[in-house]
Amino acid sequence: MTADSTQSAPPPQSDTLRRVICVARAPNNALLAEMRSAGWEVVVAKTAAGAEAATKKSGVAAGLIDFDGFTPRDFPTLKACLSQTAIGWVAIAAEGQTASKAVRELIRNFCFDYVTLPLPPEWISHALGHARGMAALDYVDTAADTLLTDDSTMVGTCEAMQQLYSTIRKFANTNASVFISGQSGTGKELTALAIHRCSPRRKAPFVAINCGAIPHHLLQSELFGYERGAFTGADGRRIGRIESANGGTLFLDEIGDMPFEAQAGLLRFLQEGKIERLGGNESIPVDIRIISATHVDLEAAILAGRFRTDLFHRLCVLRINEPPLSARGKDIEILAHYVLQKYKTDSTHKIHGFTPSAIDAMCSYHWPGNVRELINRVRHALVMAEGRLLTPRDLDLESQPAGERMTLDRIREQAERSAIETALLSHDHRPGETATALGISRATLYRRMVAYGIYVAEDTALDDTDEELNGDVSN
Repeated sequence: MTADSTQSAPPPQSDTLRRVICVARAPNNALLAEMRSAGWEVVVAKTAAGAEAATKKSGVAAGLIDFDGFTPRDFPTLKACLSQTAIGWVAIAAEGQTASKAVRELIRNFCFDYVTLPLPPEWISHALGHARGMAALDYVDTAADTLLTDDSTMVGTCEAMQQLYSTIRKFANTNASVFISGQSGTGKELTALAIHRCSPRRKAPFVAINCGAIPHHLLQSELFGYERGAFTGADGRRIGRIESANGGTLFLDEIGDMPFEAQAGLLRFLQEGKIERLGGNESIPVDIRIISATHVDLEAAILAGRFRTDLFHRLCVLRINEPPLSARGKDIEILAHYVLQKYKTDSTHKIHGFTPSAIDAMCSYHWPGNVRELINRVRHALVMAEGRLLTPRDLDLESQPAGERMTLDRIREQAERSAIETALLSHDHRPGETATALGISRATLYRRMVAYGIYVAEDTALDDTDEELNGDVSN
């Protein structure tokens, strides 16, 4: 997920749970009296501007709106009022009153209920209570989740995320280099940003560079900068990313894609704490903290000669293993609701949440693209949805067609994969301890990790004396 966060409005407080807005050109005084006698605190708005001002006040739990007398010029403002997540709206109309197509669409897309007057006094109270309750269910209290900083969007309450939050807080208090490993789309940059924001360097720059997105021949100039005339096209001095992060944090994403020749220059900087711009002779001291990340297996890259061992040890003083989404359990539902709230304006009508089958589909899906894929699927669903609740079809997670139904082997594979990922997280990705906890040999664990595409975060080189290599394949 990205680092900026637009939090939804807080739910109504306990002492204002019965505060309601009545939007009407000509309010029905008898109805207002009935509502007040039923215990509702009523705020009356006779114009669209008045309704907009009223919805911005805290503690409003529900709204009652009569469209009679409002013109199409008022509809954009009224639509903005009806879109307030924390307010449940009920539309009212006098018996025999007809509504235009635009009004019908507003009622259908944004109101929880529609009632016709006259009606028994207790009915309107029941309708408002229902709308208030549905709005409260639609609200996602992201503040209750463990967020590391006021503007962070790291959302999650599962054990793996709690461990991650704890590790981030500990790492933030040191200046040692941090290496973040994990699958693509798990939020490694968010973790790096959280470390920076929790550290004494929080007021200094956080500079990120994707080593895999910059052409190899330009990477050194991006990192170290250059002087005028250093090469063709160098018309002036340019400060590099390292120098621009002075006093703060430099995040090197996809460090595993850094070309071998650039690795030597980075290693020299880490050893000396000084840089030289390309084409210059001046040694410039720079004080930064390095955080790096990659989705590739750097140990394997070292064995293949693609990554320097000495640089790896400089970068990997402290290590964090980012948990995959498939190992985060109920966090999937929390994240889905968070994304829904953040991008709800992508939809042409008000979406209230997910169907139970959609929640089940998301929780059973293996999420190869992790959080990034979840964000994309929910945003796609918001655009494609025709109803008020997102379905598996909207998320493109419909059940497999007949003939491709889940077999017992497939169910067992999913359960085994989940058990391995959970055990790895519990034992800090130590293969020996993980294998012992699972009751299998280390070789069996490694073979199944490879089969399921689980990232090997630690050295998993096998001992030729391992019992499975000697013929024991009972596990």
